[in-house]
Amino acid sequence: MQAQEPLTILIAEDSAADRLLLSTIVRRQGHEVLTAANGAEALEVFKHQPPHLVLMDAMMPVMDGFEAARQIKALAGETLVPIIFLTSLTESEALARCLEAGGDDFLAKPYNQVILAAKIKAMDRLRRLQATVLQQRDLIARHHDYLLNEQRVAKAVFDKVAHSGCLSAPNIRYLQSPYALFNGDLLLAAYTPAGDMHVLLGDFTGHGLPAAVGAMPLAEVFYGMTAKGYGLAETLREMNAKLKRILPVDMFCCATMLCLSFQRRTVEVWNGGMPDGYLHRIATGERVPLAARHLPLGVLSPQAFDDRTEVQTMAVGDRVFLLSDGVIDTTDADDRLFGVERLQQLFAANREPDNLFAEIERALHAFRGEPRDDVSMVEISLLEAAHVVPSAPVYSDSGQSSPLDWSVSFEFRGATLRRFNPLPYLLQLLQEVHGLRTQGGAIYSVLAELYSNALEHGVLGLDSSLKRDASGFARYYEQRNERLEALQDGYVRVHLQVKPQGAGGSLVIRVEDSGKGFDVARVMERPLEGVRLSGRGVSLIRQLGHNASWSDEGRSACVEFFWEG
Repeated sequence: MQAQEPLTILIAEDSAADRLLLSTIVRRQGHEVLTAANGAEALEVFKHQPPHLVLMDAMMPVMDGFEAARQIKALAGETLVPIIFLTSLTESEALARCLEAGGDDFLAKPYNQVILAAKIKAMDRLRRLQATVLQQRDLIARHHDYLLNEQRVAKAVFDKVAHSGCLSAPNIRYLQSPYALFNGDLLLAAYTPAGDMHVLLGDFTGHGLPAAVGAMPLAEVFYGMTAKGYGLAETLREMNAKLKRILPVDMFCCATMLCLSFQRRTVEVWNGGMPDGYLHRIATGERVPLAARHLPLGVLSPQAFDDRTEVQTMAVGDRVFLLSDGVIDTTDADDRLFGVERLQQLFAANREPDNLFAEIERALHAFRGEPRDDVSMVEISLLEAAHVVPSAPVYSDSGQSSPLDWSVSFEFRGATLRRFNPLPYLLQLLQEVHGLRTQGGAIYSVLAELYSNALEHGVLGLDSSLKRDASGFARYYEQRNERLEALQDGYVRVHLQVKPQGAGGSLVIRVEDSGKGFDVARVMERPLEGVRLSGRGVSLIRQLGHNASWSDEGRSACVEFFWEG
């Protein structure tokens, strides 16, 4: 058994004989002794040489032991300095007063050496335990501060990545209320090269840092592939594959991702495990549910993943409303859910579409009890295409090594057409030409329309007249998915030619397909502006490019771009 370490013990006793007796007993037990003849002296000694333990007589002149004990405890603060009262008192109330004054134990006179030694050892164990608790508390506090600082740094990096898109765009309103320092909900928005807008609202399993870990790679894929011109299907496939590869089996990300096209006035939606979103048609007040038809990202293998999307028409001013389950799972003080029905009532009661988002936000705030989950909601409005101004990408090279005289041809056939989107690759190739970079958005838009027309109307034989109304529009895209899955034959050829002209140059884009063609003269008679759901592609090509023409009964399309030196 380990010997007790010597302590410094203060003996406060007004009787010189008792003080000497106690001092002798305590010194024989191996401890150092400090003495005081009354409470005031004991206080002064404590201030100049704090002891480990105090033996305090209750009844003393000048200042009694009760007052001295109270002041010593105040001076000691969090440090435990045990006080054993020395008393001849025997009444219960008097003994209780010793403990109320701050005493930790008492010893009755006359003194028993064995009992005194046992009490000193017990108080020393208590003192050491308290010191250990305080030390561990301070260690935990320092560790907590260290972790918090690490999380703040990580959050600053996370926010830089997650919010590097266009969440500040005039057509986006959003609310994010994190349950913890990190938000398990993720909201991303970015413009495509063609000026469309991709938006993703995700909800990872769990809360805080673990839930936010998957957000970094997800944001990286979202922004990288959107900037290169990849569509929803390719981006979703890559995000799913990446999360499936890096996340533990019990983690995944429910997500709704959409592509808002200001030119076509459409919204393309994929919902994997999120609550229903809504397309709010302002003119009719209709709310079209954007229901979850897929499993969350990171659940299925790349081979089993379903990237099929739904496409809906929109009018200028229409809104898409997305939310995380934290909204409908919000509870009040009585543990009642906010719920889908309450949300639907807010939609139905709304008379000013511009105020709908604020009305839902106020209702949540008024209803809310203790938060249990991350709360996120976002509203995206369709603007006139002319009012959308995506920021142009910044290029750091001088352009001196830019290729200026070249041509290339591609032929994409059945199996490739089903799964591969060549547009990002083609745009990247053209962006190597320094003079074309300022027209990147227009070039991508034209390429996308030419390729889309060649694939959908040429190879797949879809009838654009289906898109004359909203129901036909939905049917058109159902047929597109069905025919694309079943596609075996056919081709789309893309020819690109860059030629120097004076100090500048020109780009000629020619796209051919294996389809039946169309009545070129009838289509070219249409006015460039219009509000039809169909036929916008040709009009857009004619507006953005130069010398647009169709030949071979519409199976071959050609358009040019120019730049000055």
